[in-house]
Amino acid sequence: MIRIALVDDHALVRAGLRQFFAEHVDLQVAAEAANGHEALEVLQRCEVDVVLMDLSMPSQGGVEALAAIKALRPELPVLILSGLPEEHYATALLRQGASGFLNKDCDPEDIVKAIHTVSRGRKYITPGVAEQLANGLGGANEKPAHEALSGREFDVFMRLAKGDTIGHMADSMALSVKTVSTYRTRVMEKMGLTSNSDLTYYALKCGLIQ
Repeated sequence: MIRIALVDDHALVRAGLRQFFAEHVDLQVAAEAANGHEALEVLQRCEVDVVLMDLSMPSQGGVEALAAIKALRPELPVLILSGLPEEHYATALLRQGASGFLNKDCDPEDIVKAIHTVSRGRKYITPGVAEQLANGLGGANEKPAHEALSGREFDVFMRLAKGDTIGHMADSMALSVKTVSTYRTRVMEKMGLTSNSDLTYYALKCGLIQ
């Protein structure tokens, strides 16, 4: 039996997945959470084999939650199930510790296949992601700039690109303003940009935000 933790802020999505997994005798939803903070709490109470997690969630999103989960349980596979585009997120998240990435438009049976794959300690790579990874072998300069960011840096980048202020980010991420400012500086240096508007333009151009 593969025990699954569902992490998604939409109760309807969790209910649909729970009902779908109930049709598979070897899959069991052992825990649920609506954001990254709740996920960390349930993972300290419940024994699970795979985390199936969305990216876009309030309070603590999937990017930050991924880093926190891997710090708490490095061996625990985290499978990302998101409505965001695979081509912009998958390879970066795999490098940051995710075991796989699926778009919510995928065939439901692909989710089952992915869960079985990552529960055995393997990465689940779609053909599209495999092509991206293969193309990346040509050299680091061919990779999008945001793929050089760490998980926390990527989270800061996305928040800045969406217009969040450093003060609000410090409060919501439980960090000091100085620490967030340091992350912002690192993001700018790694991406070769100079302003928040540059970050927003980059994110829009790459389809990371709409």
